[in-house]
Amino acid sequence: MDGLQKNVQNTGGALLSKASKSNQLEEAVELRLVRKAFEIRLFEERLLRLFSEGKLFGTVHTCIGQEWSGIAVAEQLIPGDVVFSNHRCHGHYLARTENYRGLLAEIMGRESGICGGRGGSQHICDSDVFSNGVQGGIVPISTGMAMAQKITGTGNIAVVFIGDGTLGEGVVYESLNVCSLWSLPLLIVLENNSYAQSTPQEQTLAGSILARAQAFGIPADRADTWNVHDLLTRVDRAVAQVRKSCKPMFMEIETYRLMAHSKGDDDRDQAEVQKFWARDPLVLFETKFPIEAEKLKAEITRNLDDAVLESETAAFTNTTPQLEIEEKNITWSRTEIEGEDRVVNRIYTGLRTAMEKDGRVLILGEDVESPYGGAFKVTKDLSRLFPGRVKNTPICEATILGICNGLALRGMRPICEFMFGDFILLAADQFINHAAKFRYMYNDKVRVPVVIRTPMGGKRGYGATHSQTLEKHFLGVPDTQILALHHRYDPAVIYEKLLAIVDRPTLVIENKTLYGEKVTANSQNGYEWLHNSQMFPISHLRASDPADLTFLCYGGMLLEVEKAVEILFQEHDVIAEIICPIQLYPLQSKAISSRISTDHLIVVEEGQEFCGLGAEIAAQLHGNRSAKAFRIHRIAAAEQVIPSSKPLELEVLPNAGTIAKRTLEHLRS
Repeated sequence: MDGLQKNVQNTGGALLSKASKSNQLEEAVELRLVRKAFEIRLFEERLLRLFSEGKLFGTVHTCIGQEWSGIAVAEQLIPGDVVFSNHRCHGHYLARTENYRGLLAEIMGRESGICGGRGGSQHICDSDVFSNGVQGGIVPISTGMAMAQKITGTGNIAVVFIGDGTLGEGVVYESLNVCSLWSLPLLIVLENNSYAQSTPQEQTLAGSILARAQAFGIPADRADTWNVHDLLTRVDRAVAQVRKSCKPMFMEIETYRLMAHSKGDDDRDQAEVQKFWARDPLVLFETKFPIEAEKLKAEITRNLDDAVLESETAAFTNTTPQLEIEEKNITWSRTEIEGEDRVVNRIYTGLRTAMEKDGRVLILGEDVESPYGGAFKVTKDLSRLFPGRVKNTPICEATILGICNGLALRGMRPICEFMFGDFILLAADQFINHAAKFRYMYNDKVRVPVVIRTPMGGKRGYGATHSQTLEKHFLGVPDTQILALHHRYDPAVIYEKLLAIVDRPTLVIENKTLYGEKVTANSQNGYEWLHNSQMFPISHLRASDPADLTFLCYGGMLLEVEKAVEILFQEHDVIAEIICPIQLYPLQSKAISSRISTDHLIVVEEGQEFCGLGAEIAAQLHGNRSAKAFRIHRIAAAEQVIPSSKPLELEVLPNAGTIAKRTLEHLRS
């Protein structure tokens, strides 16, 4: 390596000074960075070999040809800076950590991997580097991380890597708007390799890439991976600007993916690909210094050989987390509720108390600040009482939740308010593919303590898109929690408990018809309300005399079911009991089953019956019940769109009259 060593010494640790007019490196690059680039390339070439040998699972997305973008960014970062990457994340991670042994074991599914083999190739979490395989969704999460960096005042920044294909995702633009509006220290790095998987850019993008960021008032710059020295200089300047100004910046890096999108799926013109191989900086280095390059590659290869052997001897990950449902040593008792305040005020009190106790609790949503205080006035004066911790957002549900996810990953306790429950479908990706997945994929290194509040249900005349009951679409997502408030157990207590211990994405349903109801444990003569000892209790309206049937309902339906109980008793001498869980998922089925004292179970829910919670309750109760079987009847909304007309809406949604009528029909059948 004599010739190379002399060159390094003569340039003060740099490799090459000026390139000729041929396709060689244009500027000086440190030898250690060249080594890092080779490590990334050889690592990924080894992955492709391992895959062809059947030693890897799923797929592999390599960044061969794009190595220098990750290196350029990693060189400028300091401890505490956060990087969020995508499905093509290996180079970004290795550039920051050089932990190719841990990453290799992870991709091979071994317990010694950086995420215990749970995340694999696309889902990593280590040394403040995160990645997820869903395009676009990482940008609002990174925006939330940048917000957390700003709140903590450490001077750290967040960086997010995206591809040019990701510019088709709407959350990218929502996030650009928010990070510019709120002056957040986020560097958006777009690796422009001209293809979205196999589709060329001319079929996916209109207009200018840089103009997209500039339209939001975000400074933008461009570099490429063939002029390495210029790339390092421009990225250095961009990172410094974001750190100093505490404002976002957009950096487009033109590059080219030399290998297939995934494994071997490459339909590009191979003559085009070969043109880029010919100008690749590492290929040019090998041409200029063949002996030295061969020595570098041989050393890296030996290390990779050792890493492969090490990983192959480690155990496969085989830990399957069990669903946590605490149903042991349950007791039942009366719970006194002081006063008879309205549900909306008790929710407000719970949020306010939590914010007083914990400075990490934040509230984000549309129109949540004073004087408006939310569509149903739940947050009224909280923005005045806690300046900077209650923030109005643009109309961008997916990004609101994504920001909250990022805040939660960085230690905050964010509350996301959606104005209407119907709109939560816009944020489904952030709930299902991001928040719900992180703890497991990242091998328990993180928690996502984000709380989503939303009013659900009809009977307010708001029509088809503002009156639905949609929580069934989110039930059963692993590592999440869904609660439904009602007026027989204090919502303030629920929120205080929840925000003190929340450790997973939690959706809280607040039925619109309940906001004006009084919170009270009082009951009609001959009945009493009991609540069990679980964190989010089941409420049981128990009759003093033996009951003829059992109602099971939740949330706002409790109002109608209580009225139906009164009708059945007063007009038909039928005695009914009610079981009303707050926690819908995970379902406390054993505790529910233990309270059913009759042979008839009537499950009432406001949403449509098909694939509803009632079906799951029926299945679980029959599976858990050891006593004699009981007959189940379900009452739910009609299978149609909810009309705006009040009389028609009342026909579509369950009400006390129809519940009583159908219950009697069931008993007589």
